[in-house]
Amino acid sequence: MDVKILYIKDAGDKSGERIVLQANNDCNIGDYILFDTTYEGNYISNKLRHNYWFPDKKIKSGDKVILYTKSGEESSKENKSGNTSHFFYWDLDITVWNKGEDCAVLIKVEDYNVKKMGT
Repeated sequence: MDVKILYIKDAGDKSGERIVLQANNDCNIGDYILFDTTYEGNYISNKLRHNYWFPDKKIKSGDKVILYTKSGEESSKENKSGNTSHFFYWDLDITVWNKGEDCAVLIKVEDYNVKKMGT
């Protein structure tokens, strides 16, 4: 995958909780959905709870993608290293990463099909 999960920071803190990703290659972050789930024994649960589908945005290799759980305005800033940090907001009123068995799952969407109700 072109993007990897680095870490979850300030888990359980509503004002600062975030997950940090990094691009391994130039790509579109809009090709990715992040889910939170948990473990059932030694296996990742198939009960995906909250999800965040990133908006279309071209990012470059080495860029960081920071997804805050709280509300905010999407923004970017150039780092001293020359890479860019891209900030996104889940707009949730609750924390997501609040239990030791919670885990993040990042999925690259290669293709999808949509069917609107009533059509």
